[in-house]
This record gives sequence, C-alpha cells and structure tokens, in this order.
Amino acid sequence: MTSEEFESETILGESAASTIPGRPMPARDPSQSRFDEGTQGDKDLSDRAARRRIQSLSTELEDITEVEYRKIQLERVVLVGVWAGGTTAEAEASMAELARLAETAGSTVLDSLIQRRDKPDGATYIGSGKVLELQEIVDSTGADTVICDGELSPSQLRNLEERLNIKVVDRTALILDIFAQHARSKEGKAQVELAQLNYMLPRLRGWGDALSRQRGGRVAAGAGIGSRGPGETKLEIDKRRIYKKIALLKDELAAMQVVRDTKRSQRQANSVSAVTITGYTNAGKSSLLNSITDAGVLVEDALFATLDPTTRKHRTSDGRVYTLTDTVGFVRHLPHQLVESFRSTLEEIADSDLMLHVIDGTAERPEDQVSAVREVLESIDAGHVPELLIVNKIDSADEVSLARLRHLLPDAIFVSAWTGEGMDALRERIGAMLPNPAIEIDVLLPFAQGALAGRIHSEGTVLSQEHTEAGTRVQARVQPNLAGLLERYAAVALDR
Repeated sequence: MTSEEFESETILGESAASTIPGRPMPARDPSQSRFDEGTQGDKDLSDRAARRRIQSLSTELEDITEVEYRKIQLERVVLVGVWAGGTTAEAEASMAELARLAETAGSTVLDSLIQRRDKPDGATYIGSGKVLELQEIVDSTGADTVICDGELSPSQLRNLEERLNIKVVDRTALILDIFAQHARSKEGKAQVELAQLNYMLPRLRGWGDALSRQRGGRVAAGAGIGSRGPGETKLEIDKRRIYKKIALLKDELAAMQVVRDTKRSQRQANSVSAVTITGYTNAGKSSLLNSITDAGVLVEDALFATLDPTTRKHRTSDGRVYTLTDTVGFVRHLPHQLVESFRSTLEEIADSDLMLHVIDGTAERPEDQVSAVREVLESIDAGHVPELLIVNKIDSADEVSLARLRHLLPDAIFVSAWTGEGMDALRERIGAMLPNPAIEIDVLLPFAQGALAGRIHSEGTVLSQEHTEAGTRVQARVQPNLAGLLERYAAVALDR
C-alpha cells in the first residue's frame, strides 16, 4: 500500500545503502515507485555524484612553460591510530571504519599506522618515536594530510603539524566535514555549523606578531597619544565573532524547535503513534523506510549519506495510522559536538512510541555497532523507548553469520529491504508493538455530518457501514478525541 506524505521534517539522520559492491542487482518492478528514476532520492544521488572529483582525470599540463597551474586531485591521506585496549580485530575494525570515513569525505587512503600503548601521548598522540616513522611514511608516499583515529587536543594538533609539516586532522574534524558536505536543509546546515564552531573555538591559532593587535608605550609610525595601551588581539576578535555566531545559530535552532514541538503536539493530540528508525551508519535505514512506505529518499552505499531524514505516514494492517521517521546514523565515538548540536532533533527518538534499531547483517562485529548505538541513545535519554531489533541485508550475509546473530539476538526480525524478504513479518510486529488506544463506536450520523464521516474513514478503522433513512450508521474504531465528538450520535439506543 502506497502511503501518503504526512510531513517532510528534517531531524538529523543518515541513510544506509541497499546497494553492495559485487552483488548482482535484482530485477526492478516498474510498478514500484521507490525505484522510479524520477524520485527525489535518485536526483539527490545524481547531484552528489556530479560534485565528486574523479581521480583518473588529470588537469596537469605536460609541457609547462610560463603557465601557472593548479593540480586538482583527491586528497592523499595517511591514517594513524592508537591501540590502547581491546583485541587486534577491534583495532583493525576501527581503522577500516576510519578509512571509509576518509573515502566518504573525498580522499584517497595511502597507508595506515597503529601504535600500541596504554594511552595516547599527551604531546604528539603517538609518541616521538612513531612521529619519526610517520614522517618517513609521509615523505615516501607524498601524502598531504594525516588523519588520527581520535580527538586531538589543540597542543597535540599543533605539535604534529609542526613536526610533519603537513595538515593534520582528527576523527572529529573528519566527521564534521562529512556532515557539512551532506547537510542540505536549513536546520541541518545550522546544526552542523554550530558543531563546527564549538569544535573550532578552542583550536584557534595565530602566527606570532603577524596577528598581534597589542600596542603600548612609545608607538612607532607617529601614532602618538591616544593609541597607547592594550588593544585586542586578532585571536580575541575571532573568538568574539565565533561566540556571536554561536548565539545566533542557537536562536535560529530554538525557533525551528518551536515548529517541531508544534507538529509533535498535533500528532500527540490526534493520538498518532510515532515510530523512529535508528541504527549504525550504513545499516540500511533509508532502504527500510523506502521498502515500508515507498518514500523515495536518497539511498547510497556511503557513511552518513543522508543527514536530513524524512517523516512519512503509514498504516498498520488493521488501519491504525502512525508516523515513520528515518533518523541520522550513529558511529563509534560520535563527536560530542554533534550530539549536543543535534540534541533538539534527536529528542524525536526519545519521544517516539517505538524504535526500530536496524543492524547491518553483513558487518563483521554487529554487536559492537549495537553497543555504540545504545550508548548514544542513553546520552539523549532514549533508553526507555521500546526497541525492535531488525537485522537487515540478509540477502548478502552468509548463513554462519546469520545463525550467530539469531543466537545473539533471539527477538530480532531478519529482513532484506532490497528484496523485500521478511518485510511482511516486520509490518505485523510493528502493528503488534504499537499502542492501540482506539475506542470502538457505533454511531448514527445525519447526512449533514459528512465531515465527521470523512474523519472516521481517514483517522479510524471502519468495521461496518449502513445507510438508513435517518442517516449513516457506522461501526468503527477511532481515537479518543474523535470518539468524544461522536458521543452525541451514539446509535446503541436504536437497538433497544
């Protein structure tokens, strides 16, 4: 059943992809609207692909005489991590995820380096000896950026850049950059900018006297009286501007929150149940939304492919209306700046009646992803929401992994959003877990009350309907607010 669009409401979200490299694509049914070429998701995907740089194409001139040129290519990066605990497999999985994040941001990974130590070095993150080894790797590979698998302090960032003489970024800055590339709505862009400013504020750096604005004593260049005394440094000016921008963004997001709260209160007043889709990044959440509601949202095999999730209206098998919202995907060590900036929209999860926790059935350690997601959910006070575990992508997962997941997660539903396998069982489970406050009514509506009859059909479940001389007799299940309006038309006395 094709659902109607209930509202297009951006909250933070990511989408996962249903396409997996190396897997043959099943035949598409032309009648299925979610695969139509004209959907908004296809347009978003093509627009995003058009903005990417192609590594195999070169604009470098072979014969350079007096022409000044710029070489355009993907950023070449080297990954660095500190193995402070856990198993070797966990350390390798963390570096593999960092590599995927780097590729999503638009770079080419040349090499990686892992340092085993009890805790990161306070000065250089990996220690002075590993810095020398990292310098040799950078020189031999020609890398122009080093990405560290952790959040660096301002001093660590400065020390590494001084010793390596190239750009150094940490995991937090990398994720913020991906969010900045993929945010499209006004609210999403404001949230990402707020997170970036909060991250940037303690990391502002100057270049000695070049940015100094201090003047005192005998002033040169004839400035003379009136120009003596302490001034304001360039860094202080930048900080003041950032503080003003942060205050402005918070005011804008607060205004947007009022609109969101109004929509939520309207749904609650109409007793419309809310279901949210959450899970690890690239687990297949947007594919699941498309499969259930034919939403036609962007689906791409990339981390954080969608940051502006969509809300759609759907019905259970017995006719109850509920909203289904695709939310942002989570990741290990999600930057706290993002969690704080997106807290207002993540509250949508905490206020929902049911949470669909999507798990990637092809992941090497899906239980670690489940733990990472639940850790973020606890931080936003969403741990109390009823949870339905959904293992997705079973069409491409091997039987041994699926058997292991069935043992670890006995209450989970196993589906494939790409092929549709298991989706009927999922819809039935959603209907069974949603609250059902509906009241059964038996009313005789005058023919002049066509508006009320229309509300019964649109908001409730009609059990029977009969047209009589006195009006239309309807037996149905409706929400309490509508049942209160229909009390005066009760038809029970007619049977006595």
